[in-house]
Amino acid sequence: MNSAYLDLIRIRFLMMLAYRVNYYSGIVIYTINIGAYYFLWEAIFGDQKVLAGFTLAQMTTYVAVSWMARAFYFNNLDREIANEIRDGSVAVQFIRPYNYLFVKLMQGFGEGLFRLLLFMGPGLAIVCLIFPVKLPTDPGVWGIYVVMLLFSFLINTQINMLVGLFAFFVENNEGMLRMKRVVVDLFSGVIVPISFFPGWLAVTMKWLPFQAITYLPSSVFTGRTAGDDVLRVFGIQLIWFVVLIIPIAWVWRQARSRLFVQGG
Repeated sequence: MNSAYLDLIRIRFLMMLAYRVNYYSGIVIYTINIGAYYFLWEAIFGDQKVLAGFTLAQMTTYVAVSWMARAFYFNNLDREIANEIRDGSVAVQFIRPYNYLFVKLMQGFGEGLFRLLLFMGPGLAIVCLIFPVKLPTDPGVWGIYVVMLLFSFLINTQINMLVGLFAFFVENNEGMLRMKRVVVDLFSGVIVPISFFPGWLAVTMKWLPFQAITYLPSSVFTGRTAGDDVLRVFGIQLIWFVVLIIPIAWVWRQARSRLFVQGG
């Protein structure tokens, strides 16, 4: 059974490989996006050396790494799950000898692995050639960042699963899917680092899982978080990963008794 799950990773990777030209063009789009943010933040900083704890060099690296990391952890599992629930094909998954949600996790990881090797890696290399991105020289920072990046994928996937499963309870959760994407991009710190949020909102964000997707790993990568604080922020990721299992398990259990198929 374990080998079957590994095959799901390989199959999804090969499926993504068939459309690799789309991701090569995506590298160009992400590079342009990062460039726009770089010049925007350069204008915002002006003559100021530090804003909200960021230097311009740290902000440049933060923007580049955050957007490229998004290429790895991003997936459409929420939409896939919702579509399978709406057309009833999820019912077939119930009678198969595997865990439906774990299958989706493996498929998402196969997609993420493709994006890591053929999107994030080459994209970050290109961005470093164009913009003044300062990569860490400490191998330990790279090591902890890779682990935190994996948990970024897991936490983002858990949120996607949770939102996708709500299709069991509503006939159409398209609006919820769109709202989720905006909320994750904004509150995870991809668009604006959380330290720039108003005081009350920044405090609120510390009690939500979104910071664990982008802001915390990127803070470690840029050197804003170092020493013992690295273990603390990694602990936050680990806690959210465990905590999110609870609502997913509960919703999945409740949802299985509510399946109905729309259409013929």
